[in-house]
Amino acid sequence: MGKSAQEKKFSVTYYRAEYQRNIARVNSPQGRYMKGKRQSTVEPVFGTLTQFMGLGKVNTLGLAQANKCMHLSAMAYNLKKYLKFVQKRTKSEAGCLVLFISPKTLLQNVDWLFLKAPN
Repeated sequence: MGKSAQEKKFSVTYYRAEYQRNIARVNSPQGRYMKGKRQSTVEPVFGTLTQFMGLGKVNTLGLAQANKCMHLSAMAYNLKKYLKFVQKRTKSEAGCLVLFISPKTLLQNVDWLFLKAPN
C-alpha cells in the first residue's frame, strides 16, 4: 500500500485451498511443460482464427452448431496450411494440376458431411 492509504485490506476467499492447489500444479515441472506445449501448439491456431480469419465471435445457436463452426474453421486453417506446404514441394506442372483438383473434391466432401448431414 502507498503512503496515502488510510486502511489496509486483506481478503481471503472460501476457495483459497483450491486456488493454492491449482497454483502449485501449474508451477510444477509437469505444469510448466504442459503450458509450454499448449502455447506452442494450440494458442497460435486460436490467435490466427480470431485475428485473421474472422472467428472472434461465433454467431450460432446451440453447442452443436458452434461445434460445426469450429470444425469448419479448423478444416479451413488446416487446408490453407496444407496448400502452403504442398505448393513448396511441387516441381512439375502435373503436381500443380493435382493441387487444384484435390481441394475442390475435399471441399465437396466437407460440404456434404457438415452442412447436409442431420444434427
